[in-house]
Amino acid sequence: MARQTIRAGQRLPEREYRPGTVQLFLYNAAIWNAHRIHYDLPYAQQNEGHPALLVDGPLQGDWLTQLVYDWMEEGDELLSFQYSNRRAGYLGDVLTAAGEVVAVEAGRVTLALRLSNQAGQVITQGGASLRLAGAA
Repeated sequence: MARQTIRAGQRLPEREYRPGTVQLFLYNAAIWNAHRIHYDLPYAQQNEGHPALLVDGPLQGDWLTQLVYDWMEEGDELLSFQYSNRRAGYLGDVLTAAGEVVAVEAGRVTLALRLSNQAGQVITQGGASLRLAGAA
């Protein structure tokens, strides 16, 4: 099947995440992150002042990366990716990864990415660029 024409303003399919305690535990174990704000609720609330356990910043970046990889086609090449956490994401939040094409030039695509909570607040924003399959 041939790829559809990619144009500025085109939206990537959104992905929704509902992180749970097991996911936070496993992710933090995998990256050797022992910060208690991700698994110890009394500590997160009493010592750090958070209302709930925090969703890791790197996990949020991974979700944005997954959004890009799911959109790419075979042979496309991810050239760059960056993200910046802007506000906390908490256990119990419904987080939506979204993005759009910002520019297309000579087979290179620039994307704007974001992860928003259920209130519509952007908690993580980022961007990526990729080379389309067959582009020089």
